[in-house]
Amino acid sequence: MVLVNTVHPTGVVVMVVVYAVLGLVGLVGTWFFNLRSGAAGEDYLASWFATAASTSAAVDLLVVAVAASVFFLVEGRRLGMRWVWALVPLTFAVALAFTFPVFLAWREWHLRRRAAAVTGPARTAEAGSTAVPS
Repeated sequence: MVLVNTVHPTGVVVMVVVYAVLGLVGLVGTWFFNLRSGAAGEDYLASWFATAASTSAAVDLLVVAVAASVFFLVEGRRLGMRWVWALVPLTFAVALAFTFPVFLAWREWHLRRRAAAVTGPARTAEAGSTAVPS
């Protein structure tokens, strides 16, 4: 088993940056096509259920979006994260591809701050180590 330290030597939390970049890609990627769909005059919601394949993808995404929303609320409350409930409507109004990485970045940042407050800054790097099977 290899330990991967998620804190960059300069103090930048690498995973926060990774998740934030993924959230930005999710936001831009989904809304690029949402805007193209609107500009083309397509019925956006009808397109979700136009074929068996698109219906399958839509149901898959909706189930995962609901599960992620429950996770946001339960995990956010467990960790004492304020305003986490705002991600639930954003998931359905903006995109799960945006809100899920944003939640992960926010959670990582919150855990980092809690670890620093409890153990002091010197131990935060150790708290950021994650076991990864080799």
